[in-house]
Amino acid sequence: MTEEFEPKIVAFLCKWCSSAGSDLAGVSRMEYPSNVIPIQVLCSGSVSPLYILSAFNKGADGVLVSGCHPGDCHYIKGNYYSRRRIALLKELLNFIGLEPERFKMSWVSAAEGTKYTEVIKEFVDELKPLGAQTKLRRNG
Repeated sequence: MTEEFEPKIVAFLCKWCSSAGSDLAGVSRMEYPSNVIPIQVLCSGSVSPLYILSAFNKGADGVLVSGCHPGDCHYIKGNYYSRRRIALLKELLNFIGLEPERFKMSWVSAAEGTKYTEVIKEFVDELKPLGAQTKLRRNG
């Protein structure tokens, strides 16, 4: 009997919106996969591409960055900076041989617990056919 692959996802969640949306999903007892390791950040704009590459290097099968909806950032333009940086990161991932589908960005507000669960379910479903990520993992 073979066990189905369950991807490990590292999620960088904006403190003001996405992390609060995650909390709402939890306190509302909404069901979603437990594949996510959440990391709260002050703003999606503060997530360095090095953090994302480090997560992959340490064994993540997928990385999610989630922040406030464009135009609603607590820090005014942080999510715009994040969106720009992420577009370049996807090109870099492809260049180093890592499927760009292993990275996802979403906009989830504090009141969108349901949307947060949908983003997680969708990302898990997208990662399962890709299998375990091995390109950036350290040997030993």
